[in-house]
This record gives sequence, C-alpha cells and structure tokens, in this order.
Amino acid sequence: MVSKVSPKVNPYEVEGKIDYDRIVKDFGIKKLTKSDLGRIKRLAGELHPYLRRGIFFANRDLNWCLDEYEKGNKFFLYTGCGPSGPIHLGHLGTWRFTKWLQDKFGVELWFQFTDDEKFLFKNKSYQEIQDWTYENMLDVIALGFDSKKTHFLVDTKHAGIMYPEAIKVAKKITFSTIKAAFGFKDSSNIGSIFYTSMQTVPVFLPNVLRNEKRPCLIPLGVDQDPHFRISRDVVEKLGHKKPAVLHSKFMPPITGLEGKMSSSFADHAILTTDTPKQVKKKINKYAFSGGQPTVEEHRKLGGNPDIDVSFQWLKYFEFDDNKLVQIEKDYRSGKLLSGELKLILIEKVNSFLAEHQKKREQAKKQIDKYLYKI
Repeated sequence: MVSKVSPKVNPYEVEGKIDYDRIVKDFGIKKLTKSDLGRIKRLAGELHPYLRRGIFFANRDLNWCLDEYEKGNKFFLYTGCGPSGPIHLGHLGTWRFTKWLQDKFGVELWFQFTDDEKFLFKNKSYQEIQDWTYENMLDVIALGFDSKKTHFLVDTKHAGIMYPEAIKVAKKITFSTIKAAFGFKDSSNIGSIFYTSMQTVPVFLPNVLRNEKRPCLIPLGVDQDPHFRISRDVVEKLGHKKPAVLHSKFMPPITGLEGKMSSSFADHAILTTDTPKQVKKKINKYAFSGGQPTVEEHRKLGGNPDIDVSFQWLKYFEFDDNKLVQIEKDYRSGKLLSGELKLILIEKVNSFLAEHQKKREQAKKQIDKYLYKI
C-alpha cells in the first residue's frame, strides 16, 4: 500500500504510513535491545507477548529505572486516558501491558483521566466529557488492575493537588516550546497551550505527596512522547528525576496499516461494548486483507500476513506463540483463507470481549475504590 498522506505522529494527529525507525531517530528514543528484553525477563520471570513481538519497541531510561528497582527503590507506573468517546481495542494494548507490569513488579499505578484536555480540544460539552470519563473508567477497571495499588486521577476533580504542581511546571515552559512541539497557532485556546503542564504532574506527584524519590515508568503509545520530551526537561529543573518511558507501536486501524484506530469512526473500530454480531460484521466487512482475489489464486500464491489486519490484530489477542506461528505459516502457504483468518480473529476478540463486558458491568460498583482520596 502506498500512502497518499504525509506521515504525522504527535499526540493530536497520527496519519499516513508509520516509519518506526524514523520515529526512533526523530524522537531521539532507543530501541529495546535483546539485552533489555533479557533483563526484563529475568526480573519479571517472563516476557509479555507485546515485548516478544516488538509491539513495545523503544524506551527512554529504562535501564536506570530497573537499576533503581534492583536497589529496592520500586518505580511507580503512570499512564492515562483522554475521555472523549468510547474505548476501542487500540486503547487496550497499552493498558493490558501496564497491568502485566503492575502484577510482575508489584508496583503502584497512577492513572490520569485528562478530562480537561478533551474538553479543551474536542467540540464536546463539559458534561459529555464527564460522562465519557465515567464510561472509560469502567473499561480500565475491567482489565483487573489491583485496586489497592491503582489510583485514578481526574484532572478537574483532583485539581486541588495537581494545579499547584502544574503551575510550577508551566513556569518553566515557553509558548515557543509548545508551538514547536505540537504545531499550535496563535488561534489555539490558552487552555490547550497550558495542558502539557497538567500531563506532567503525575510524573512526580506521588513523590510530592509522600516525600519519596521513586522512579516513574510510563508505558505509552509513541505518539504521546512529545508531551514527555518536554516533561523530562522540566521536572529536572524542579528537582525531580526524569521519568522512564516504554513506547508502543499503534494497533492498526481495521481498514489498513496506516495511522491508528480511532473511536471517532465507530464503524471502523471495534469498541469494548460491541456485540458479537457487531464484531463479526465489522471484521468481515472492513478488515483489510492480505489474501489473493480468488480462492484458486490464494491456494496457489498464499496470503501476505504482513499487510493483513486480521493477522496483525491477532498479535494482540493470540498469546500462544506457537499458534500464531502456525497461523502465519498456513496463511502464507495458502492453506488458510482470508475468511478463515478473519473467523479466527472474530472468535478471539469475542471471547475477550465477553469476559471484559462482564467485568465492565461489575466495575460500576468499584469506581470509588480506584479514585485517589484527597
């Protein structure tokens, strides 16, 4: 597929065919090495499939964070969600991996809901954003995070503890820095210009609240890195350590391998609330295929899993490496047809969602356990 869109990767735009090698170079991040993966495996006891498969592929200061961990200075995790619409499968990869980190390393998670950001950037009312904040919380809780070690921060609700720290950050960031990082213009509203200050706060807030000096580790989609490039420079000026970062690739949109999935186009995204029938319809109708035009040609020439969305998505849901390798082999050989590959994915996704939706319903009674108490 030849992209007709110049690639863009930043917190507000992801378009075109993504060149991850170029991102590594342009962002100044480091690819995870075999040595890095070996160290994680030694400390965690195993490697998550997303690490084995290169879905999490780069980092900043990971080894320093693990050095501190081995000294007994446990890091805390920080990630988050911008609540402006329904949660789709593309959101879940980072959070499922974050839960694995919490479980394997026995660490706390500070989860930020950036309701202020979405109100400032989206054409939605304040109440709509609050409604989506509630709905998104249910999906996060449904993933099974430890309620005793997980703290939800909602920017507008926790402003009392966040804003005093945010203005310290804001004082160290110039408008020209923000404009260069995000492409803001003079017409951008002043709230959006300030927002990076709020996103920086959880990097060090737990240490301020507890008078500690724990490292912060941030698992995130690589498009969010520009926020934290700024944060890393600023927090040092405020006397805090730079956060370590683990960067994830994008789960591709259902229609092809360019850009990333978006809930703005609900027909082209699998939502966590979709029914089995909706999942089947969307995958069968929209999932870009790497198969041949006819069954005869496919049997003869085989399919291309490298561009087939169903196969790429299976990397996120089929955790058995041997099964995934066999599926790839059968598809390349022509033994497995595109429709059969889609059926495998449909069954996997619906099995996951059946359990997720059950836990999501139970989460309605659990939110208070996760909200950080001021």
